[in-house]
Amino acid sequence: MNLIRRNQNWLPDVFSDLFSNDWMLRANATAPAINVIESESDYRIEVAAPGMTKDDFCVRIDDDNNLVISMEKRVEDTEKNENALYLRREFSYSKFEQKMTLPKNADKEKISAKMEHGVLNVSIPKMNEEDLKKNMKVIEVC
Repeated sequence: MNLIRRNQNWLPDVFSDLFSNDWMLRANATAPAINVIESESDYRIEVAAPGMTKDDFCVRIDDDNNLVISMEKRVEDTEKNENALYLRREFSYSKFEQKMTLPKNADKEKISAKMEHGVLNVSIPKMNEEDLKKNMKVIEVC
């Protein structure tokens, strides 16, 4: 009877060990959810960022014409409690960066970003066909 109990207990222990996250790092644990929406006039990116402020974000265009959204949040402990000890602490520092290739019809000069209700909203207006032709660089063949 003891043998049966050991075998019955063995199965849950294997699953506990297998799915325990002590040995496995979580991939992109701090990566926020991102929505990308296209309408006739623009592209919109929504980044879920509860607890973040506009000062925690940097939205820029890099040298390769990618839209780069980065976020960095540090939480400084101003309150000390000598009777408490953190056994695990994951919310003191967060860092995230996402690069997105801009479409050819994106009007890079008019991109805007706004933080509202825990969501970063990035608006990327589209250029019309005329503006696309004006911005096209034609290289003369000699």
